[in-house]
Amino acid sequence: MAERATLEVDPRVLDRGYAHPEVLVTTEWVAEHLDDPNIRIVESDEDVLLYELGHVPGAVKIDWHTDLQDPLVRDFIGPEQFAQLCSRLGISPQTRVIFYGDKNNWWAAYAYWFFRYMGHGPLSIMDGGRKKWEAEGRPMTREVPQYPPAEYPVPTPNPELRAFRDQVLAHIGYRDRQKVAEGKPLVDVRSPGEYTGELLHMPEYPQEGALRGGHIPGAVNIPWGQAVTEEGTFKNAEELKELYGGRGILPDKDIVVYCRIGERSSHTWFVLHELLGYPQVRNYDGSWTEWGNAVGLPIER
Repeated sequence: MAERATLEVDPRVLDRGYAHPEVLVTTEWVAEHLDDPNIRIVESDEDVLLYELGHVPGAVKIDWHTDLQDPLVRDFIGPEQFAQLCSRLGISPQTRVIFYGDKNNWWAAYAYWFFRYMGHGPLSIMDGGRKKWEAEGRPMTREVPQYPPAEYPVPTPNPELRAFRDQVLAHIGYRDRQKVAEGKPLVDVRSPGEYTGELLHMPEYPQEGALRGGHIPGAVNIPWGQAVTEEGTFKNAEELKELYGGRGILPDKDIVVYCRIGERSSHTWFVLHELLGYPQVRNYDGSWTEWGNAVGLPIER
């Protein structure tokens, strides 16, 4: 497991009370560091065509479909492919990677979590993402930068940040399909309709293959979007502590978060683990497309 990097802190976020303020930078800070050779700005969007329409000057693109996903097996790329990706983008282990994207940094947080899972230390997210950068009239370009390949050793993933199906079963107190113990905290970050089983997909999105609706037994429903303001920036620490603590999601607990494929729950993982400093938070990226299709797994509605 890589140690958390010591990074310059954007003074504009210091008054928000975050446990690790270095993981969040403002659009102003990014604008001031566009020419910093030790920083690589990375755009990661749900809409993978946005980058070509214009992006932050100097930013490179990560396509979550083709860059982060294994082309055959339902899983992420492995450590070797991750090292190749970083090398291609000119990212070394010492490069501070600043992620931003559309949809309130939903997919930027997904890429951030995966980089942290792979052991990359210096990471931040641009608060407000693409929407805020554009709303402020900041410069955009269609020029795709070219950076020299960087040396990036093959990393060792951090198992403390990711949960698998059988681990989730144990987390909720099940063994051999029977409830044998009290469960630990589990956060379902999907929409209320998905949580109750009324929907098998995100609102206004197509059906994506889940055969059963509902939620994992014992999960509380705290939709991921409740962690951000109307302009798409993260709420301050006190607001976030009230949001999660009021539902029993506390820093002394072992917590698992999940959604559909792990992308929305990456956003909540970022809030709990990175902004609030909760030490034990894992993202179950198999999420409902695995759980809702598996034979014999327990479901609540």
